[in-house]
Amino acid sequence: MDSTFAAYGMPGEPGTGAFWAAAKGPAAVPSEGGWTVLFLWRGSPASLHFESWSEPVALRRWEETDCWYAEVAMPARLRVTYWLVSDGAAYADPFNPVGAGGDRSIAATPDAPDQPHWPAVGADDVLPLPRARLRWTSERLSGLGGRPGERLGGRRRTVRVHPVGGGGPIVLLLDGDDWLYLHPAMTAFDSAVSRGDLPPVTLVFLPVLDRDAEFGCRPELWEAVRDELLPLVAESGVPADAGRLVVAGQSLGGLSAVYAALEFPELVSRVACQSGSFWWTPAAADLADPLGGPVGGAVADRLRRRPDLSGLRVAFDMGEHEPRMLPHGELVETLAARAGATVRVSRSPAGHDRASWRHALLRDVAWALRD
Repeated sequence: MDSTFAAYGMPGEPGTGAFWAAAKGPAAVPSEGGWTVLFLWRGSPASLHFESWSEPVALRRWEETDCWYAEVAMPARLRVTYWLVSDGAAYADPFNPVGAGGDRSIAATPDAPDQPHWPAVGADDVLPLPRARLRWTSERLSGLGGRPGERLGGRRRTVRVHPVGGGGPIVLLLDGDDWLYLHPAMTAFDSAVSRGDLPPVTLVFLPVLDRDAEFGCRPELWEAVRDELLPLVAESGVPADAGRLVVAGQSLGGLSAVYAALEFPELVSRVACQSGSFWWTPAAADLADPLGGPVGGAVADRLRRRPDLSGLRVAFDMGEHEPRMLPHGELVETLAARAGATVRVSRSPAGHDRASWRHALLRDVAWALRD
């Protein structure tokens, strides 16, 4: 038995039938300041890719066997989405039962906190979908994004709606397709409400066609939500209270959610924002380093010009392991509180990764709905 694999609890000679029968991954052992984590792959050469936390890692072959492996140093408290690439195709980890879509897996160091309500979903599992769906063709969004001459709003969008616990305040989930098809938000919210960790709510899963165009700091998306989407929800027959709307967004979606609270306060007064892209400015796309622009970007500039946010409740969460995002987020958090908003600030054990935003999503929506 080779000590390289024995330390991770892998019995048998690498590459043998007994070894593969007992193979599991990822497996972690303590190391200085964190963990060393073993990833396995069987077959042809492969590389390991992470959502945001690390550059790709090439797997090594064990002697002349079909065993490929990587030992990756990870910090304390980390949850990360990853996948393997072999022969040009992406694969979920076949030795990890926790997936995120058909070609992604989720790894967590042993000291990463649990994520109650989120079930382990395998790469081959099909997530349940809400029965209620709305067909939305937005005129307000017809001129945004896409290729020259293409009208994105001319394409019909399917918006799924799910009343949890009989329905209640609307929770608008930006990047809704991710929460439908990669991470089982419907199941997680059902669990949280049934156990009393959330009041009944109505989830509205908002699909996005062009994140850069629709989630930038511009009014069209929120005019469309106000004038087109919410009336569709009201007419659908699904119980939904738009008067206590919570907007939940991540990354560019978090940026857009906070922008909406500043520019459309009569519509958005409760926000759950994870890893908001507060580096964003209209000129950011032209910079060699978009995160190297003005700290806090366009939202910080707006906050300096909005002296009274006393009607706003906003929960900010960022990853412990996304250091370049933190200065932007910290300034926005400070300015929002200084302007009178009720602010909650937390840090998740992750980089810029939806796998760790999941717990903050449930927790912060619950907080935003408190009076």
